[in-house]
Amino acid sequence: MEKVIMGTRLPAKLWLDEVEDSCMSQIMDLTSLPFAFKHIAIMPDAHAGKGMPIGGVLATNGVIVPNAVGVDIGCGMCAIKTNLKAEDFSYTDLTSIMSKIRAVVPLGFDHQNKKQDQELLPQGFDFEEMPVLKNQYEACLKQIGTLGGGNHFIEIQKDTATSDVWVMIHSGSRNIGLKVANHYNKIAQYWNEKWYSEMVSGLAYLPMETQMAKDYFREMNYCVAFAFANRQLMMTRICEAIQAVKPETDFDPMINIAHNYAAWENHFDQDVIVHRKGATRAYEGEIGIIPGSMGTKSYIVEGLGNPESFKSCSHGAGRLMGRKDACRRLSLDEAPGAYKDIAQVIANGRDLVKPLVELAPMAVIKG
Repeated sequence: MEKVIMGTRLPAKLWLDEVEDSCMSQIMDLTSLPFAFKHIAIMPDAHAGKGMPIGGVLATNGVIVPNAVGVDIGCGMCAIKTNLKAEDFSYTDLTSIMSKIRAVVPLGFDHQNKKQDQELLPQGFDFEEMPVLKNQYEACLKQIGTLGGGNHFIEIQKDTATSDVWVMIHSGSRNIGLKVANHYNKIAQYWNEKWYSEMVSGLAYLPMETQMAKDYFREMNYCVAFAFANRQLMMTRICEAIQAVKPETDFDPMINIAHNYAAWENHFDQDVIVHRKGATRAYEGEIGIIPGSMGTKSYIVEGLGNPESFKSCSHGAGRLMGRKDACRRLSLDEAPGAYKDIAQVIANGRDLVKPLVELAPMAVIKG
């Protein structure tokens, strides 16, 4: 259940027990924003980010804040259940499948060697209406179907209750999301200074009636759609790799969710722009995914539509320490010890989502 703290102008509602000082400072900054609506919602996996905590939900009146979306726009999860059981896969099967996946899904900073079919890109967008992305079309054709680095991953998992085998991917919009985010944050910073706005550090904003905000919103939505298309293509090729080893495999429809975006939504009888930065939408009955860190369990969940969280939930385990700190103390920036206990994150969000499936990793590929 949430606990409420009073901020500068608005309260903040927190679904976690402990908050590091740097994260709390950012929460207090959010509560001071003149355009923030109702309250600030902080998810169970929250930790300090750039300008705004990752795991934060900010609803605004009439403005959009690029850094409240983040740099990997549209980053999210997808998962597919297969018709096979864990015992159907030998060690040799898994080794062969992972080798085939590595051959067809570029990892880290790698892009495709050749352009992919343009039909794989999101449709219904006009690149000429997108100031940043109109120069990125060729890049998109080589970035689609690639995993990226950091905490992005591909996992083959098993349901701890039934042994059903699942496939899960965590990935985003690759370099195009970063370009869009940085471009519009710089524009927002410039105009906030021009307007003599009392800008909170790292949270420059654009009023929605401006062309700049409309351009950002359009390009952000393309990045969200691209990130989805990116996961779709990877999942298609992963499923083909599995079927090459296990031809009898069938797959259920794919679950997909994003956790870095902004959208017009109605909350408390008002139309507002909800920014979810490292937070997942969790409307009542909506199926979502909350992954653990490397080597820990992940969860398929059902949203409870809690209005106090703006119908949101956590997006993962959430970091306990930054990447540099983790490298120094644990010798690996993505070590499990760098993350919060996923079981505690799920417990803290028990009024946000209902866990449906608990998944344990069988084989993992990291970005």
